[in-house]
Order: sequence, then structure tokens, then C-alpha cells
Amino acid sequence: MDQVYMDVPAVRDMAKNFQTISEVLKAVDKALEAITAFLKATAFIGLVGGTAVIQFIEMLRPHIQDKADKCEELSQDLDASVDAFERGDQQGATKFY
Repeated sequence: MDQVYMDVPAVRDMAKNFQTISEVLKAVDKALEAITAFLKATAFIGLVGGTAVIQFIEMLRPHIQDKADKCEELSQDLDASVDAFERGDQQGATKFY
């Protein structure tokens, strides 16, 4: 029977890194949301270039949100895989095969 090995600290670090990336992307999204709100407010007083920036930001934000969600999911999946490995749950430990 083949033996399964996992470098648990390395996988936990990967999970932590993905969680950090997710948090940074969510902070970027919030900043872009604030910038968009500011630009929308100033667009009413004549800053025409702001509307182009608003459109660009609004096009960009869904992609940032998606990547943040995917990084958070990867972080959770990695943690769950390590937990399953430590419990000896082979089905959960092989989630990434």
C-alpha cells in the first residue's frame, strides 16, 4: 500500500498565504469602491474624466472580488485537507488529487 506524506507546516503556510492574499484583495476592492463613490460624487460637478475611470474600476472590481473569493476558498480547502490528513481521513486528504 502506498503511503501518503504531507509537509503539514508547508501546507498550513500555503493556506495562510492564500488567506492573506484574499484579505489584501478584499481591501483593494473596498478601496476601489470608495474611489468609485468619490468619483461618482465629483462627476456631478464636472470631472468628465472621472466617468471613464469609474467604468474602468467597475469593470475591474468583479475580477478582484472573484480572485479574493477563490483565494479564500483555496485557503479553506488547504486547511481542511491538512486536518483530514492529520485525522487519517484518506478521502479528505486526497481532495487535490
